[in-house]
Amino acid sequence: MSLQNTPSSERVHIGFFGCRNAGKSSLVNAVTGQELAVVSSVPGTTTDPVQKAMELLPLGPVVIIDTPGFDDLGMLGEKRVQKTRQTLAKTDIAVLVADGIRGLSGSDLELVSLFQEKKLPWLLIWNKADLTAAPEQDFFLTQLPSDAPGCGQSLSKETQIAVSAHTGYHIFELKERLAHLLKELPEKKLLVRDLLQPGSVVVLVTPIDESAPKGRMILPQQMMIRDVLVGGCMAFVTKETELKATLQALQNPPALVITDSQAFGFVSKVLPPGIPLTSFSILMARYKGFLGTAVTGIQALDTLQDGDTVLIAEGCTHHRQCNDIGTVKIPRWLLSSTGKKLTIRTCSGTEFPEDLSGISLVIHCGGCMLNEREVQSRIQRAVSQHIPFTNYGILISKMNGILERALKPLE
Repeated sequence: MSLQNTPSSERVHIGFFGCRNAGKSSLVNAVTGQELAVVSSVPGTTTDPVQKAMELLPLGPVVIIDTPGFDDLGMLGEKRVQKTRQTLAKTDIAVLVADGIRGLSGSDLELVSLFQEKKLPWLLIWNKADLTAAPEQDFFLTQLPSDAPGCGQSLSKETQIAVSAHTGYHIFELKERLAHLLKELPEKKLLVRDLLQPGSVVVLVTPIDESAPKGRMILPQQMMIRDVLVGGCMAFVTKETELKATLQALQNPPALVITDSQAFGFVSKVLPPGIPLTSFSILMARYKGFLGTAVTGIQALDTLQDGDTVLIAEGCTHHRQCNDIGTVKIPRWLLSSTGKKLTIRTCSGTEFPEDLSGISLVIHCGGCMLNEREVQSRIQRAVSQHIPFTNYGILISKMNGILERALKPLE
């Protein structure tokens, strides 16, 4: 991730949904002003979700997602529909593209129900206005089945608009509507600066080993440095092996030390007890809104038994190093800490399981590459199936006997 770009996880995700040949891809191209999606008259041209991070006025940094038709058929069609359902987990604003000639279908109404179930802000877009006899919005309002399942009171004049992806009719107005919905989204939580006083000194401990990305810092480290600076504080970055020398070089003790969770054991021994300590991963859990769930979930560590299965999940996909945190270090520490014969499963990227039956504990990364809605979707999946859910930082601090210390700065 370039330091100059807004990370995808920090962008508003706008998903375009609807039936085959409703004109989703054409509308995406019209809204973005780019040939982002492949367009043809053949139903089912879009076979996989296509997403693009971009700057879109007047919205700002967004991720636009074009999805396969929700009414796709056959074995492959079912898989495409499933991919579309998965896309809903990371969608912040949904756009339902309906064919202005055919009207709403059963699949469209099912999508409306899903939007409402997931509490998604959404717009109903009547496309192909250039092909109708009366391309005014009132014409399309007459097609609304007001008593249809899933529609209720949400299908109002404010939540729909007639457009033409072909002629550009009402495309500007559509973007204005999206911008309005964006303003109504909850404000982003703060990473760390609300825990600090202006002028505070913060030390960030960032190990540079075989698992560190070449030529750059990982995203949570970038985000934390920026948030510290925005808060009017000073950030000092050091490796764990230079932490003692860094502390000696400072005239006064830092207000906070933030470490990579992997170095918790080493850092907690070097750092005097009176200096507050936490980790990037724990702060990310707070930022993504699941710190309380993670703290509660870690209690399951003490009750694991021989034969239990633990799922270690990461939100990103990357080349696994010889001493990878998710597939090597945490499994090794788990087996050593619990003394139990555990089965370890791993997953990464978007492949978080729908069915968590048979899992005794989910251990998730900080989620820096996932937007908050997708992280919350994963948590809800676990909670609804009564599966304890925690994260790397909480786990590692507990295994090092410093969980209480690592959480104290966040109180």
